[in-house]
Amino acid sequence: VARVIHALGGDVTAVFPQGGPAGATYTALLREAGVPIAPVRIAGATRESFTVDEGETGLQYRFVLPGPELSAAEIEALLEALPEASHIVVSGSLPTGCDPAILKRLGALASERGAKLVVDTSGPALAACEGAGIYLLKPSLREVEDLIGNPIDSEESELEAARTLRARGFAEVIILSLAERGALLVADGTVLRLPAIQVETQSAVGAGDSMVGAVTLALARGETLGDALRYGIAAGAATLMTPATELARREDVERLYAARSS
Repeated sequence: VARVIHALGGDVTAVFPQGGPAGATYTALLREAGVPIAPVRIAGATRESFTVDEGETGLQYRFVLPGPELSAAEIEALLEALPEASHIVVSGSLPTGCDPAILKRLGALASERGAKLVVDTSGPALAACEGAGIYLLKPSLREVEDLIGNPIDSEESELEAARTLRARGFAEVIILSLAERGALLVADGTVLRLPAIQVETQSAVGAGDSMVGAVTLALARGETLGDALRYGIAAGAATLMTPATELARREDVERLYAARSS
C-alpha cells in the first residue's frame, strides 16, 4: 500500500516489523524505491510470501508463510512507531500472536489523532472490525461471505451485505471488492457500483493493495468518495497490467482514471 501511495505522489510512511534476512531485504527494497519507512526490529524473521504462475493454464498460486509470533513489546513498538497522519492503513492479515482486538486500539488511536482508519483484512481480524471505529473497510466478496456465513450471489445480496456491515458498525464506508466485476461502495446516503476497467492482465499480485492505496490517497487529497473509488479502480487495473510483483505505474493510473472520469 505504501509503495503505491508513494508512486502516485503521496506522502506516506511504511511501518512494519523488521527481522532476519527477509526483513533486511524488504527494508533495502523500500529504500531503493524511495519509500519513507519506520521499521521496527523484531526477534523473528519478517514474514515472507511468494507467488507461482503456471504458464500453461495462466493460474496464479499465492503462498503466505505464517511468520513469527510477535511479543507484546514488539506490538507496542509498532503502535508507537505510527507517525502523525491524516489516514492510518492496516492491510493484510495480522501477525501471529497479535490479538484482533488491536483494531479497536488502532481505532481509538486514530480518533485521538483526528485521523481516519482504513482497513483491508480477513478472517478473525475482519470480524474484530465490528465497533472498532474504522472509517473505511475494503473486504472482498469471499471474505464477507466467510464472515456472515451466507452466500452472496446477486447484486441485491451484495448491497444488503454491505449495508449490514455498515449498520453493525464495521465502518462508516464499506467498499466491497467484486474482483473482475469492479466494486460496490456504501456510505451514509451513498451507494455507488462501478465496473472494473478491462485491461490485459499480467499479474493480479498487489491489485487490491493498489486500490486501497489509491483510494486512501484520493481521500487524503480531499476527493469525493466516488472519485476516490474511481481512482482506486484505476490503480487496481494498472497493477494488473504489470508483471510479477510490480505495482501500478503512475502514468497508467492517471490515464485510466482520466478515461473513466471523462
